[in-house]
Amino acid sequence: MVLSGYGHGGDIYRNRVRLDFSANVNPLGTPPEVQNAVREAAGRLAPYPDPYCGALRAKLAARLGVEEDAILCGNGAAELIYSFALALAPRRALVTTPSFSEYAAALEAARCRVLPFPLVRKRDFQVGEEILSAISRDVDALILCNPNNPTGQCVAPGLLVRILERCRETGCLLLLDECFLDLTDREAAFSLLPLLRPGDPVVILRAFTKLYGMAGLRLGYCVCRNPELLERMSRFQQPWNVSTPAQAAGLAALDCGDFVRETLALLSEERWFLETGLTELGIPFLPSKVNFLLFQGDTDWGARLLAQGILIRSCVSFPGLTERDYRVAVRTRPENRALLAALAKLTDKKEDDKNAGK
Repeated sequence: MVLSGYGHGGDIYRNRVRLDFSANVNPLGTPPEVQNAVREAAGRLAPYPDPYCGALRAKLAARLGVEEDAILCGNGAAELIYSFALALAPRRALVTTPSFSEYAAALEAARCRVLPFPLVRKRDFQVGEEILSAISRDVDALILCNPNNPTGQCVAPGLLVRILERCRETGCLLLLDECFLDLTDREAAFSLLPLLRPGDPVVILRAFTKLYGMAGLRLGYCVCRNPELLERMSRFQQPWNVSTPAQAAGLAALDCGDFVRETLALLSEERWFLETGLTELGIPFLPSKVNFLLFQGDTDWGARLLAQGILIRSCVSFPGLTERDYRVAVRTRPENRALLAALAKLTDKKEDDKNAGK
């Protein structure tokens, strides 16, 4: 059997990996409460799962302050990206680059013409005001990742509001991917969710994958206060697409407030540790607001680190990036220290004793 190339992080099954920095999943793993919920759900595998994810949607609605009918659950965020493209069938869609590759893949599967909107390295790949003029009446959809993967940058809140207003004005569909937003401490400032009005042509995408360490379970959801759009998306989902264990895991995860607070504190401290280490090694990087960093090195660094059992994400497949660009997740202190030590060998520099002792 021939499979298409895998273009994402986390490919630990074909490589000998002792430290995986290529996937941006919570370094603390999966909360014990979620693991227990999955074990309990294993006794309920004979019946079909709830096709409407009723209990999970109700709990999410109460948490987010929206109607239950404004939430659609999916088999990970990726399924919902494809549902958006296939169901709403835009003819021309604007996609910022570099960004998550599945946006373009889904749009192309729906025979949509993808219009790249390049972000500039010298401006740290920030989305600028020029995007407003690009959202014309000739553009049917805009896909925006906030915070962006792989750059870790957020759209300025004021500009994000203007993008929303421009989409309302032109009727442009907006898919706003906020899957990494709950891994920042600025969710309230950077989310459009509180500003959504009934009928808005906006779909906000989120997932349990990263924050709750649930990549192996596949659970995502979207929020849309336009019932017609959401109903059309639901038609392009398979029945029983969210398993019983995944629904149980989602319900349990929403009660893990202490785990979330511990995670955010750890990420803040360890992101600083990694940024400090990269600075001392003279490795150029992009300061990030989330749980990963984009940096530049030599073209062979990925292979040389993998030879040591350390997997990082080559970003050569991202439009606008090169084979010298790499993305690494923020992990625990021992893991981050090991990465910096390995990078120090590649740069022919020794890790600073003071830094190594922290």
